[in-house]
Amino acid sequence: MRRIGAAVAALTLAGGLLAAGAVTAGAAPSATASASACPTGWGSGAKGGFTAGAVPLKNIRTGQHDCYDRIVFDVPGGGTVGYSVHYVDKLYQDPSGAYIPVSGGAIIEIRVAAPSYDPESGQPTYPGRVAKPLPGVNISGYRTFRDTRFAGSFEGDTQIGLGVRARLPFRVIQLPDRLVVDVAHRWTA
Repeated sequence: MRRIGAAVAALTLAGGLLAAGAVTAGAAPSATASASACPTGWGSGAKGGFTAGAVPLKNIRTGQHDCYDRIVFDVPGGGTVGYSVHYVDKLYQDPSGAYIPVSGGAIIEIRVAAPSYDPESGQPTYPGRVAKPLPGVNISGYRTFRDTRFAGSFEGDTQIGLGVRARLPFRVIQLPDRLVVDVAHRWTA
């Protein structure tokens, strides 16, 4: 008889916990629910699809999203823009090898197959200055981005340092005339 009473008590307790869990889940999203709403599976390994670029870079801009911070490289008339994106311990300018400090817990080096100048005239098409933050880009208040640095443009590609909060997963999207790099706010399953 005691076993039956204990079993009934256990079932009653389990039912109460399930009911409380259902009410809690409906009332406010849990951390698990938030994490599942932002799946990535992107990873943090190097990504690349590099091809020579002759169409100049015109603009770099950023944006915030619920699950990631985004940086966009605009290359009007560039078609599919080549790239190389990977984490580095320190950012060194190509080809000089000069060290460029980048703030943050981790650094992503982004190379875009588009010069920051017109190859025919040599005139700048993007106003970046070596070792300085990206002009017109304000990342204050971003969850993941911490710093941006222009590293220069050499032999048809432009090099950028992106400081992020920590080594987090990222993805690269090639769209007509632009390249998009999204860095997740956190790791998810």
